[in-house]
Amino acid sequence: MTISTEANIPAKSPDKSIEEKPRVRPVRMGRWFLIVGTALVVLVGALVGFNAFRNHMIAQFFATMKPPPSNVSVVEAKSEVIPHLLTGIGDLAAVHQVDVTTDAAGRITKIMFEAGARVKAGDPLVQLFDEPDQADLLSFKAQATAAALALERSKSLASRQFGPQATVDQNQAAFDQANAAIAKTEAVISQKLVKAPFGGDLGVRRVEVGQYLSAGTQIVSLTDLSKVFLNFTAAEKDRAILAVGQTVKVNVDAYPNRVFEGKITTIEPQINSDTRNIRIQATIDNTDHSLKPGMFASTTVVLPPEAPVITVPETAVDYTLYGDSVFVIKETKNDKGESSLTAERSFVRTGKRVDGRTVILSGLKAGDRVVAVGQLKLQSGGPVVISSNPPPPQPANPPRY
Repeated sequence: MTISTEANIPAKSPDKSIEEKPRVRPVRMGRWFLIVGTALVVLVGALVGFNAFRNHMIAQFFATMKPPPSNVSVVEAKSEVIPHLLTGIGDLAAVHQVDVTTDAAGRITKIMFEAGARVKAGDPLVQLFDEPDQADLLSFKAQATAAALALERSKSLASRQFGPQATVDQNQAAFDQANAAIAKTEAVISQKLVKAPFGGDLGVRRVEVGQYLSAGTQIVSLTDLSKVFLNFTAAEKDRAILAVGQTVKVNVDAYPNRVFEGKITTIEPQINSDTRNIRIQATIDNTDHSLKPGMFASTTVVLPPEAPVITVPETAVDYTLYGDSVFVIKETKNDKGESSLTAERSFVRTGKRVDGRTVILSGLKAGDRVVAVGQLKLQSGGPVVISSNPPPPQPANPPRY
């Protein structure tokens, strides 16, 4: 058995550890952060510089690139007196119009008119059966003759005091009764001969020979077309400017290119409490019978003229939700003294429109040149060139507002 002692253990060097490893040098993190930060700054600076350079070049490109001038038609704003008009709608009615009827019942024996014919006042139209009435008339005339003879004899006797006055009175009463019966029978006979109450044009015949008519049965319509009434309404606020005798111009759909004229003859003294409108009636001469009762009519009352106003063609005004505007032509000169034209948008306040022109209440003055055609391709301040072609002509029959 061997016992180990410290003497048998090899001696170790006091300067070295039992297991010695290689020493690793620490990484310097600050240097890496510096390198990465520098790279990011350079990259961001390059991007910012590129964007600034690009924006500068784009701005310079658009600053130097000028669009070609737009070709437009130009008109001048004018100061003129426009017609002072009041427009509305109405309908036409005949001055004389009636449905011819019979006052007495009876059977038609004769029709003495043609449908659509023109008749005069008193012309016979229809004859009803009246032979019994004619016989009664002969009877009453005979009674009147006998009563007249008896009255004459009684008067002669009474004048010589051979007869009483009472007999004279009785004969006088009998004579008067006979005459009254004659008058009544003649009236019945005249009722059975239907005549035209006034001159005019007949309509469609609604009866036949042999037909029995009750009193009030319609025979034919009769209309006097020499004059017609125009009935229309106006707002309550316009009552102060309306007066009897003012001229009224009328347009109807049947004659779109023709204007009829009349005069206001009646203004209703009362204002409708439901609509707050005034009923107005004008009379129009209709010698050629062109206007017919019942026609729908567009009316224009010619009022006294107002002071001159600034007007431009309707095509020159740009109507938008943001306001009405026009493009005004401005002339500018550059440093070399060369003149150029630009179109500047100017907002205006518009009034009524008459005969294709719009009234400008504010925003323009007489003599200003405005663009009449070509506004859609314009921008405010854009260059323009005036076209040699004139603006479109005013329509022959412009709408009235």
